[in-house]
This record gives sequence, structure tokens and C-alpha cells, in this order.
Amino acid sequence: MRPNSQALKHRSSHDTEREFGGTLGALCIPVFLPLTVLFLVGVSRSPDASVLQWPPPLPSTDQLWDPLALVLLLGWITLHALLYVMPLGKVSEGLVLRDGARLKYPINGFYGLCISSVLLMLLLGLGAPLGYLFELLLPLAVCAITVSFLFSVYLYIRSFWVPSHALALGGNTGNPLYDFFIGRELNPRIGNFDLKYFCELRPGLIGWVVINLGMLMKEVELRGSPSLAMILVNSFQLLYVADALWNEEAVLTTMDIVHDGFGFMLVFGDLAWVPFTYGLQASFLVVHPQTLSSFGAATIIALNGIGYYVFRKSNSQKNQFRRDPTHPSVARLETIATATGKRLLVSGWWGLVRHPNYLGDLLMALAWSLPCGFSHLLPYFYVVYFAVLLIHREARDERLCRAKYGLAWDTYCRRVPYRIFPYIY
Repeated sequence: MRPNSQALKHRSSHDTEREFGGTLGALCIPVFLPLTVLFLVGVSRSPDASVLQWPPPLPSTDQLWDPLALVLLLGWITLHALLYVMPLGKVSEGLVLRDGARLKYPINGFYGLCISSVLLMLLLGLGAPLGYLFELLLPLAVCAITVSFLFSVYLYIRSFWVPSHALALGGNTGNPLYDFFIGRELNPRIGNFDLKYFCELRPGLIGWVVINLGMLMKEVELRGSPSLAMILVNSFQLLYVADALWNEEAVLTTMDIVHDGFGFMLVFGDLAWVPFTYGLQASFLVVHPQTLSSFGAATIIALNGIGYYVFRKSNSQKNQFRRDPTHPSVARLETIATATGKRLLVSGWWGLVRHPNYLGDLLMALAWSLPCGFSHLLPYFYVVYFAVLLIHREARDERLCRAKYGLAWDTYCRRVPYRIFPYIY
């Protein structure tokens, strides 16, 4: 088999606007984001936990490498690859591709979470030292980053053997650095095994809550029992992951699956960034225990509950409208017609702001950080990062929707002027 010459010559997206800073971003992000992960993980485990200390304390080679970490990481990915192909749950079709095809996806991620939980409980019952994950955090992060780079190289090389219609419109620019970063192939598969869909919600997302559990068990080793702050962080983030997997089918209509190619940006995000930066609060609490009052805990629980309610209700309303606009729960909602034949919601949750799900996300992010108190900036890294991410994603959505819906989108923006925060932004 040789590379498809048409795919090499025909690059329909040469003139597509390049995102994330174009070539400069594609050169810098794969260098600085992995270093950021290692910096944040290292700082979260340090006595000072100061993100402003400069120069930062540099770990020794022994702290960065442990062969057990590589065995655990590869074993974890293999376990979830096996769970992915098990005949559990239903099979759903994705959106129509440029060649008219619709790919099929197994909706069994929640089963993977449940089976993983049972296996972890068995290991704990047998006396497995799950708290040792605290010592392995840096080696695990190094291994995840290395696997991300190697996997991204494989994805880039294999993309030259696929037909042109299988390439992502924004990832086939002819610039090797940018295409490697953003991803050339839209839906890389080995047989029926969809590599992007597998990585999106499986090893990294479930791995995140496993690392959190390891931090909780480390606290038990050190202090005899988990703190209320640690329990809240673990519970909130487990709810978030379980919700994502329970509603796994909704990911089939997201920008990651529908629009973005599968390159370093998504690979690194799925396998390294999410599990090692989203749970910084738990590793921080191991070294910096916090005491919460009953009122403080109740306030934080209420904030997370409100955020989750907004997030879930708005997403459910959108997904139900996409599946069946005549359903009684959405049939009475006001809409705007577009030239594409689709309609835009301008009432209900989506008449409040253009992205109510982002608003709920940010409220939950704040609730995850508050149990860590106010003495350090590190636990609030996720809130700041996520706000920047969602504002950037909203801007990407804005450009795509304006190009897709034209005048109808302008009408929609006049009807719903606020993007994420009512009466603010």
C-alpha cells in the first residue's frame, strides 16, 4: 500500500483559517503544555505549592521515571480497549460524513466505568496500595506525555494512506507542524475501533477519577481517614465523569468528534492534560489538608449542585431537540429557521445565553476548587484554565456557526446577546 497521491495533492483546506496561533502555536504548545503538566503536578506535591516560585524546583531523574508507571499506563489503556470492544450497551450512528457515510460507535463507556470501579474495589479489598499513585504521579505523567507524542506521530504518518474525504478540513493544510498538532485524519480507525472516540472519554477521563481515588487513599494512609474536603473533590469529579459517560452518545455531535482532526492537540488533551491537571485539587489536599465547616461544605455542595443542574438540563434540552424536535419537552420552544434546514433555539435554556452548558461547567469548576481554601493559587488553576478554554471554544463556535448559518446566526445573536454569563458576557 502506498500513500494516496490524491490526498497528497488535493488539500482543500489550504486557505482555512489556522487556529491556536497557527504554525507558531503548533510549535510552542507541544513543548510548553507538557512542561506545564509536569510543573503543576510537581508543585501540587510540594510543601509550598507555589506556582509563583521561580525558578521552580526541578525533580530528579528518579522522580520522573519508574518502570511501574509505564506498565500501569499501558495496562490501563489495554484494559479499556478490551472493554471498548465488549458487546455491552447499544451501538449508535454518528453524523453524516462528507462522503455520505455514518460511522457506528459503541455506547458502553459507562459500563467501562462500572467495571473499572469493581476491579478497583477488589484490588483495595486485597490490600493493593492504591495510595502509591501519589508517589507515581510524576512518572505516570511523563509516560502519558511520551505515549501522546508517539501516538500522534503514528496518527500523522497513517493519515497519508487514507482517502482525501477522510481528512479533517482544518488539518490538511500542507504545513507538517500544524497538521501534526491539529490532526489530519478526522476519524482514524483500526477496523471498527475508532481511536479518537476511544480516547475522548475512556482511559484519560476514567483515569482521572482513579488518580483522585489514589489521592484519597494516600490521605487515609497519612491521617487515618479522608478529609471532608477530599471527599467533596472526589465526589464532585466522579459525578462529572459518570455523567459524561452516562450521556456518552451526546459526544458524537461535539466539535471534537465532528470537526477536529485527531492529532497531538486532542491526543495529549485526552491522555495527559485531563487526568493530570483536572484533578490537581486532590493531590494538593494530600500535602495541604483543609478543614471545612458544615456551612462551608453545604455552600460548596449547593454551588456544585446548581452548576450541575444548569449543565445537565441545558445539554439534555439541546440533545433532545437535535434528536427529535417534536418531542413534548422541546416542541413548544421558540426557534429561528436557517437556510440549512436546521432551526436555532432562542428560548428555554438556550434563550438565556448562547452556551448555558458552559456556565454550568464553570460553576462546577469553582465548586471543585473551593474545598482547597484560599491560601494557594494552584487549586484554582483549573477554574482559570477552563474559563479561558470555554471562552476560546465559544469563539470557535461563533466563527463556525456564522459561516454555516449566515444571516440566521446574526438574528440569533440579536435575540440572545449574552454568550456565557447572563448580563455580563
